[in-house]
Amino acid sequence: MITGDIKNKVDAVWDAFWTGGISNPLEVMEQITYLLFIRRLDDEQTRALEQANLLGQPIEDNPFPEGNDEEGRPYNDLRWSVFKQRHAEEMFDIVANRVFPFIKDMRGEDSTYAHFMKDARLTIPNPGMLQRVVDRLDKVPMENRDTKGDIYEYLLAKIASAGQNGQFRTPRHIIELMVHMTAPKPGDTIVDPASGTCGFLVAASEYMRANHADAINSGMGRHHYHHKMFHGFDFDNTMLRIGSMNMLLHGIEQPDIRYRDSLAEANIGDAEAYSLVLANPPFAGSLDYENTAKDLQQIAKTKKTELLFLALFLRLLKPGGQAAVIVPDGVLFGSSKAHKELRRILVEEQKLDAVVKLPSGVFKPYAGVSTAILFFTKTDSGGTDNVWFYDVQADGWSLDDKRNPLLDTDKLGALAELSADEHAKNNLPDVLRRWAERDGSELERARTEQSFCVPKDDIAAQGYDLSLNRYKEIVHEEVEHRSPTEILDELDRLEKEIGDGMAQLREMLAGGVA
Repeated sequence: MITGDIKNKVDAVWDAFWTGGISNPLEVMEQITYLLFIRRLDDEQTRALEQANLLGQPIEDNPFPEGNDEEGRPYNDLRWSVFKQRHAEEMFDIVANRVFPFIKDMRGEDSTYAHFMKDARLTIPNPGMLQRVVDRLDKVPMENRDTKGDIYEYLLAKIASAGQNGQFRTPRHIIELMVHMTAPKPGDTIVDPASGTCGFLVAASEYMRANHADAINSGMGRHHYHHKMFHGFDFDNTMLRIGSMNMLLHGIEQPDIRYRDSLAEANIGDAEAYSLVLANPPFAGSLDYENTAKDLQQIAKTKKTELLFLALFLRLLKPGGQAAVIVPDGVLFGSSKAHKELRRILVEEQKLDAVVKLPSGVFKPYAGVSTAILFFTKTDSGGTDNVWFYDVQADGWSLDDKRNPLLDTDKLGALAELSADEHAKNNLPDVLRRWAERDGSELERARTEQSFCVPKDDIAAQGYDLSLNRYKEIVHEEVEHRSPTEILDELDRLEKEIGDGMAQLREMLAGGVA
């Protein structure tokens, strides 16, 4: 968690853009990402110089070359620590005409981040605004990895709160729940085919640091963690840049973050390459058959992207691999042939582990669509015995457009310790606790409870309908009604009382007249 003082400094950076006329939150985030990349290069240059001086050897791994460029200007001027000291006009000239062309043409750093800087463009319009942004961003502490990651997450939250671009960001507490339920392991190869800001991959990396630090801090485990564990695909270059920087600031050296239309015909080379899929794919939209991979259409002959993504997940997973993915409710009960066939495949040919129903307000104010999380394991040989259902009724935040927290910060998320009263406002810790018992005590729960298990045969008998309300039983309180005779007697009594009262009133009025 970052302090209020750091938040104020980050807010000051954001405000410098808005007061300067750049109000598109994605553009603000993109420009901040470029500047953070430039600042990072300066930190790397400092480390390279310190290492060379310490060992008495020539400098290595330095982003900025020694000496001057072709026009005789020092490369040293391109460093953040140098140009931030210059007057506004000189700084603007250096950043716009030298630094940005330099990072666009970087080839020495063979990394995901350098790759996505090749079309970097400075949109800050004038020297005064650039100076304000650089001065304010320079005051934000970026030395500690945890702090850097939290600061960037705070910035990403601003994208969501700013308006229409919030759909790119799955709520962090929902991501946390999904990651802890799938519990990534050191040897996993994790993919998000609709990665956006890489929230799922970041959360998985943090889970690994918290639970498997020894396995990822040395040797092959470290190499796998930094180079082969995390894979994210998107076809929006802005989101790829933002997502790549998110991974960098959370300490991942070389993740595989790539431009890719995941559903396209051309992308069929990584079948069965991953052991864990974490994703929140697009809920709406359709594709034409010409652009969509034919092997996906063999699984689900449809134009609906949410169904095609489910087919894609099955293709990407290696046998034994698992998936936790958010789907709209329509996937659970849709009546089309493609809907039914995909559900049949999950239940009969793979192992459907769980359906966690989410409240309809989770994605407000950007979407009110009802959603659920599907958990399944690829087996290609069946294995579904019971499917675990959980009806999440509260996630810790109000379910209206404001999405205000209902509990203190330490009581939010999936890892909080809550009382029975607090559970009513945040069900997520209970989801995690009961999930661990899905093959034990959960099998004994009645279908009237918040979670329960349904045998595969029952689901098959319902045409593979996976909507929770199909199986949940509602207990109605017995209400005793009086007999009609008693009610008529009561009406007679009331009518007599009214008549007597009116007679008394007439007598009083008559006496008054006399």
